[in-house]
Amino acid sequence: MRLLRIAAACALLLAATTVASAQAYPSRPITMVVPFAAGGPVDTVARILSEPMRASLGQSIIVDNVTGAAGSIGVGRVARAAPDGYTLSIGHWSTHVVNGAIYPLPYDFVARSRADRAVAQ
Repeated sequence: MRLLRIAAACALLLAATTVASAQAYPSRPITMVVPFAAGGPVDTVARILSEPMRASLGQSIIVDNVTGAAGSIGVGRVARAAPDGYTLSIGHWSTHVVNGAIYPLPYDFVARSRADRAVAQ
């Protein structure tokens, strides 16, 4: 009988709580940072990709060209952005691999990606 009372109390407690619902993604425009000047090949690919992304996600994709330092400034902006999925980066192997191997950068996106994977698990 005691077990039945405890089970009934737990059921009432669960029924009384409100259900939390996640916010639909995306709820605001997404920024795609291109670490090169407008009109180049990477910018062209970003603009071509942004149209199907806009159609499937239902939100605007803002292509933001952030030039300088062989792409490190644009990639750094994305590495320091909030990890909410609203800031994306597009580039190639020199902006995402070679710059980190050759130059001392003010950000460490390898450590950031490890931390993001740890949070996701």
